[in-house]
Amino acid sequence: MTFPATLITGTLIRRYKRFFVDVLLETGEEVTAHCVNTGSMKTVFEPGRKAALLPSDNPSRKLGYTLELIHTGRSWCGVNTARPNFLVEEAIRNGQIPGLAGYSGLRREVKYGLSSRIDLKLEEPGKPDVFVEVKNTTWSEEPGVAAFPDSVTDRGLKHLEELTGIVRLGNRSVMFYLVNREDCSIWRPADHLDPAYGKGLREAVRAGVEVMAWSCRVLTTGIFLHQPAEIRL
Repeated sequence: MTFPATLITGTLIRRYKRFFVDVLLETGEEVTAHCVNTGSMKTVFEPGRKAALLPSDNPSRKLGYTLELIHTGRSWCGVNTARPNFLVEEAIRNGQIPGLAGYSGLRREVKYGLSSRIDLKLEEPGKPDVFVEVKNTTWSEEPGVAAFPDSVTDRGLKHLEELTGIVRLGNRSVMFYLVNREDCSIWRPADHLDPAYGKGLREAVRAGVEVMAWSCRVLTTGIFLHQPAEIRL
């Protein structure tokens, strides 16, 4: 996935009201950018770090920039949570993910379970449907190891339960963890932060839910799936 315009770099100043980030551009101008990521961005967002913003020429927008990347000191990290679904969809359509290849139909935001929408649904005549839930993973406390979630997630636990129900109906379900940084080759659940999620994930895996994790190439020109990460459950 290439960015639709050239990113502008600067230095993080502060984040507030969840959706707003102040950044000092290299030109010396201070601007406010839209922060799509409502999560904690633990170990990633720290004032003084380098950031990359996507400018917009849409006159109806209140903010002229969107926060896309933060540099952790070791790697650029993709923090715009509107991007991962498109990244994974692009990789599937390009046949890059072996376990998700061979499906001619792909739909987004399909209703399933009690009140959820699956990120991606793959369909092919003669094959079970595949329901793919994508989670952006940016948290890393240990060098080379990414963990999810970075805060307690009841919603994430609900997704695991509903994906388990999909398997029981005879279809495939996949939890896809997009490691949206270059410096992590291992993925694991963050048991010490959200033990209920880690427990729920292992129960889902025993019930037949598949887990995939891929690291990314994160550049100021675009973000691209790179290679499978080692999964440690």
